[in-house]
Amino acid sequence: MATELKGSLIIGQSGGPSSVINASAYGVIRTALDAGAITKVYGANHGIKGVLDDKLMIMDEEDPAELALLPYTPSSALGSCRYKIADPDVDDTDYKRILEIFKKYDVRYFCYNGGNDSMDTCNKISKYMKKVGYECRVMGVPKTIDNDLYGTDHCPGYASAAKYIATSVMEVARDAQVYDTGMITIIECMGRHAGWLTAAAALANEKEHSVDFVYLPEVDFDLDKFIADVSACYEKKHNCIVAVSEGIHYADGRFVSEAKTAATDGFGHAQLGGLAATLANIMKEKTGAKVRGIELSLLQRCAAHCASGTDIEESFMSGKTAVEEMLKGTTDYMVGFECDRTHGYTCRTKLFELSDVANFEKKFPREWITADGNHVTHDFVDYALPLIQGETKMVKEDGLPRFCHLKKVFAK
Repeated sequence: MATELKGSLIIGQSGGPSSVINASAYGVIRTALDAGAITKVYGANHGIKGVLDDKLMIMDEEDPAELALLPYTPSSALGSCRYKIADPDVDDTDYKRILEIFKKYDVRYFCYNGGNDSMDTCNKISKYMKKVGYECRVMGVPKTIDNDLYGTDHCPGYASAAKYIATSVMEVARDAQVYDTGMITIIECMGRHAGWLTAAAALANEKEHSVDFVYLPEVDFDLDKFIADVSACYEKKHNCIVAVSEGIHYADGRFVSEAKTAATDGFGHAQLGGLAATLANIMKEKTGAKVRGIELSLLQRCAAHCASGTDIEESFMSGKTAVEEMLKGTTDYMVGFECDRTHGYTCRTKLFELSDVANFEKKFPREWITADGNHVTHDFVDYALPLIQGETKMVKEDGLPRFCHLKKVFAK
């Protein structure tokens, strides 16, 4: 048992939000507030930038009843950022500032709630604190709807987005079949390099046939084959529904959706979008059919009304475990999941070293994609179906969601 370390805790959220990222944050905040060794709990306003700018919210000042609504409130309640801190060996300016803030508020516990880039930030801060001899326990709390973090069975946030995608595909499929004229519908899902989200469209077929083709970035996209596949399906059924990942690319690596001038985010990733419209225009030209392009866009990551109960519980568990482990003396790890699907479904937390997780993307398994590259196998359904079980306990007032409202009292 590690010696008790007295001090305050900071939690920050980073990267793209999800409908359950606040469930993880609540797991951290509630557990930290109840821990005797943790003297104060702070929320970093807009992730690591809030630390650098000395903008810390005092979570002890928040109404417990409001905090209890966090698991059913979408997006990042503490505010997010996309800020890449430099390698400390190249430029340690940010690290010196972080250390200064940690000392000012006696921060001995730091949790960062995010995806690949966030785990990299976590890892760098942990290594720097060790190097300068400042005792601070650091834990990564995973979040990514992309489901592409290394090691963990799945990521908090993925299941709820998958549930929304599968539900939306079922609903759109019903809508697309009402007219006698027929239609081709192309639904674009998020996923730059990994196809986990788009694959979720296939879950809809478990209840009724809804999606005909699924195209993921793990397989090079062949436009001629796509046109032939969709055209043949439309001729046969007078209807065709396709799910495509925003990150599908040609054999030479070019994104199918990439505009002439692509905007990039703070990490230098091209911002994709408009793929559904591009492919819809091509199919309209080739077939003359009525074609709709639908881009789910932000809806798939903020649809808290359709969140998975399992996802909410596991997200809370990952945050809670992070604090419990830090109190035991654990540092420099990410809390992931280890699952067993042999007899029903069980999930428990498992720790992964931050250095193993940082900047490593977990791709969708090629063996879970059909030989012709235009759908997924039932192995994926067996993997994902347990994750989307259970409903949200979202509170509603006047028929609308009652989300958490933080007072945001800033430390001085």
